[in-house]
Amino acid sequence: MFVPLNKLPPALLVLGALVLPALRAAAPATQLDPLTVASPRVANQAPGGTFAMPVSVLRYEPRVDLQARNLVEGQADLTLRGGTFESTGWALGAVSLGDPQTGHYLAELPVDPAMLTPPQLLFGADLALGPLNATAGGLRQDWRPLRAGGGVRVGAGAHGLRRAELRHAWVRPAGNSGQGSGIEFSLARSVADGAILHGDHEFDRVNVRLQHRGPAGQTDLFAGYQGKRFGWTNLYTPFNSPEFENLQTRLTLLSHRQGRGAEGGWEAAVFERRHKDDYAFNRFAPLGPVHPFQHTTWLRGGAARVHGRWAGLDYELKGEAQADRLRSTALLFGPYTSRATTRLALLVGRETALAGGGALQARAGLVHDDSNREPGSLSPLLALERTFASGNPLQRLHLSATRATQLPTYTALASSASAGLFRGNPRLGRAAATTVEAGAAFRVAGWDASAAAFTRADRRLVDWTFRRGVTARSASPMDVDVAGFEAQARRSWGRAAVVLGYTALTKDDSYRVAGVDASFYALNYARHRATLAVQAQLGRDWVLSLDHAWRRQAPNLLRTIGGERALHGTLGLAYRPAVQPRLEVSLLIENLWDDRFQEIPAVPASPRQPSFSAAWRW
Repeated sequence: MFVPLNKLPPALLVLGALVLPALRAAAPATQLDPLTVASPRVANQAPGGTFAMPVSVLRYEPRVDLQARNLVEGQADLTLRGGTFESTGWALGAVSLGDPQTGHYLAELPVDPAMLTPPQLLFGADLALGPLNATAGGLRQDWRPLRAGGGVRVGAGAHGLRRAELRHAWVRPAGNSGQGSGIEFSLARSVADGAILHGDHEFDRVNVRLQHRGPAGQTDLFAGYQGKRFGWTNLYTPFNSPEFENLQTRLTLLSHRQGRGAEGGWEAAVFERRHKDDYAFNRFAPLGPVHPFQHTTWLRGGAARVHGRWAGLDYELKGEAQADRLRSTALLFGPYTSRATTRLALLVGRETALAGGGALQARAGLVHDDSNREPGSLSPLLALERTFASGNPLQRLHLSATRATQLPTYTALASSASAGLFRGNPRLGRAAATTVEAGAAFRVAGWDASAAAFTRADRRLVDWTFRRGVTARSASPMDVDVAGFEAQARRSWGRAAVVLGYTALTKDDSYRVAGVDASFYALNYARHRATLAVQAQLGRDWVLSLDHAWRRQAPNLLRTIGGERALHGTLGLAYRPAVQPRLEVSLLIENLWDDRFQEIPAVPASPRQPSFSAAWRW
């Protein structure tokens, strides 16, 4: 008999969507296999406050700064290399997924992360072939091959948390022809009273995926829905109001990728995404027939990418087109409510073997971004990479110079410029960023390490700003020069693994409007940020997982609690008996040190959150 997820007893315990391969009886704890985990750079793969979402694992990624409201899974701004939530992109296979209303909903992907490969960070020349409308950096994930089996996870925690997940896949093995197929479904639900007053949540997700695999290709048809209802004081404004959001996201996607061996390969995809946002500044205020902040966006698109060799040159070609549409009760002041965007990117390169081992690769290309609402833009790029012979401690050197552009979202473009809580600017145009980067990769004394230094010149970047005496935030164009350094290192021993990360940033800013007193986003960044991930096998049946992120933030007069330094940690302890490897029982403590630092100025931090879990896999 099927039991609805919302009827499961709250006393049952839950674990997130995936488990580390270290928890398998037959594998050592130190092998964070990227084929089986959400990220090989993070120790705790799933959150403690709800079920896992694609954004969950990014909270401790060394080169990602995730700024959360309520839970990370409630609403979190994804920033890369000192950019803003608007200047980052997300690609799922060939296509770019985002939200034309606001970058706050970039991470609203109604997909079980167990269906996706680990996130790959894209910068420089790789970003040109990645997501649309991104200037600071991007992420890309692909669809995992189906594996037969599944599992159930149910659980509870502090603050009235109850959650449950169910996933199963049926797979028809490949026959003599090498063709195989399967179907996978996933259900998830989470409810809680909230770690602070009016901080409750109720999340649901339903996924179905069909997959067909051939000897060198894979086709996926996906349909997913996610509903999120959650509250938080000061969710988006600093006026101590009990705010609330009701988000409903629907995604349908068809993709295919095909390899051709040494001849290269290609991939193509089409999708439709609908996102509905009903926001309440005061959740207890009486509402009339028209909610004051209700928005629905539709985004449809397709993309194709091909790579191969021709006339002795390596080439990569990608074309993408999208069309969006907005329906809103508040965003009524913009020049338009629909838009079409296109991108065509071409990179050509040549690799030359060097005497003594290693190779030198040079790539050059052009990217053309266009829209029916704004003039197009042509961006050049150049990238050089030098690899070294096996056994050399220096593995790789790279240098790149690139340019990228983006168009503003509707909240910035179509909000009233003179009234309301969020004040827009209908004259905002295309923003551009020029980035120069140099980096290296090493292997020394058992450590795998990489480092990069970069500068980025953002022009006409859209920020949300505050002015004394004005009870609103305004969309303000700015020019800002960013300089940064980032490094990460990893090492595994027999029963332990460690991943270290560090980033440093400086900014030189100049707003194109007068009267700006503080910045909510562009100048809300960590001057120094360090991450630590540790995983250790304790005896035969226990695994300890520890993640930490320390930061020293740039000063911001909007931040009311927490100062400029913060230490956020997550502790996980999992028991998986060797005599019953399908069973797992876990304890997870989020915000281990109960740090009250406001990741977004004026937004209260989520307090310590302990939870217990139990999982059964088949």
